[in-house]
Amino acid sequence: MTATAGAEAAALAEEAPRIGQFYFEILFGLGAMILLVAWLPIALRKLPLSLPIICVLLGFGVFSVDPFAVWAPHPDKTPGLVERATELIVIVSLMGAGLKMERRPGWRRWNVTWRLLGIAMPLTILLVMVAGNQLLGLGAATALLLAGSLAPTDPVLAGDVQVAHDESENPPEAKFALTSEAGLNDALAFPFIHLAVAMALAGGFSASLFTSWVLEDVAWRLAAGLAVGAALGWAIGWTIYRLPHGTRLSRSGDGFIALGATLIVYTSAEFVHGYGFLAVFVAGLMIRQAARGHEFNRRLHDFADESERLLMMLLLLMFGGMIAAGLLDDIGWRECAFAAAMLLFIRPLAGMISLIGFRRSFTERAIIAFFGIRGLGSVYYLSYGFNHGAFDYEYNLWGTLGLIIVASILMHGIFVTPAMCLLNREYRGDAKSKTTG
Repeated sequence: MTATAGAEAAALAEEAPRIGQFYFEILFGLGAMILLVAWLPIALRKLPLSLPIICVLLGFGVFSVDPFAVWAPHPDKTPGLVERATELIVIVSLMGAGLKMERRPGWRRWNVTWRLLGIAMPLTILLVMVAGNQLLGLGAATALLLAGSLAPTDPVLAGDVQVAHDESENPPEAKFALTSEAGLNDALAFPFIHLAVAMALAGGFSASLFTSWVLEDVAWRLAAGLAVGAALGWAIGWTIYRLPHGTRLSRSGDGFIALGATLIVYTSAEFVHGYGFLAVFVAGLMIRQAARGHEFNRRLHDFADESERLLMMLLLLMFGGMIAAGLLDDIGWRECAFAAAMLLFIRPLAGMISLIGFRRSFTERAIIAFFGIRGLGSVYYLSYGFNHGAFDYEYNLWGTLGLIIVASILMHGIFVTPAMCLLNREYRGDAKSKTTG
């Protein structure tokens, strides 16, 4: 057992008696939260609020008062637990994202996705590294770790701007772009995290380090993740839909098949040192493509979505507790300036540059560029980096990341309903003009 794991186990053992004293109160609160997760999306549908905002506020409120204040978590105290908890919710979210993508993969059909991945993401990493160096005084390895953590848009917190079940709902292109981007860029951020860890361990950058990174962390891990996801996704899809009629898994009607598939695909990719995030999303795509339009696809996605929302609720409660525990206490003007630059300048600029020549209205391109939500995926990457390498300013970077996530949840949560309503009106206007014309 490592020193970190031993400290976490000791801390949990120490808290166990206290938790037992409030067992029924905790169960009551958990039940209330589950009911709120089911009801709030309906109640908030037309309001400038989102479920993540409510969960963070509740978490902050709960962990700000006795007796729960002593349990307020901080990522510095349990880094391994933070990494594994956020890892689980990301892979469940990625499977859900893959399962709702009806559009067949292709260069032309996914043109907007390749633009966001190939142009917006590398440009975001470069600009974040520059801002991290100039505003926060970070070295190359630490700046790259922060940039790699912030580069991917979050598949967990972006449900309001993503495809719900299929691409029949409007506005289809904006939702498709944000769903497919979130599904793939979590995997594509990993090579940069590995490079940052390697640089931190080696004390700098070298030609041999770069060669090893390209061959192992880029070429092999991406290829292995893609191959495992495609192969297992095809096999699971065949088992669900193509077996003889009496033995097909789709006859069971059990949506929890999605969770089993998620865990099998993810661990299989990790066994061969591939990117499990990529494998899970690709497997979801393959399962959906095995029987496009089949009603059981909706059941699989619904179960993945429900599991994701429950995990999201718990983790955002903990995130609210982190804020109550002082996550943002050391934030100064430099961190505020960095967060503002990240959310208001870097992502929108990178997104708009990547969409130059993309034949959509300015409104739709602006919404795609603006809604680059940052969330629990970034928490996973930063905790992964800290758990595998030695970086400067760890405590400060947690505060900076926390500030960006809070600002993203508030800003995007408030503007998502008005933005989507605006885009829907634009679509209806275009459709009406085509009909009358």
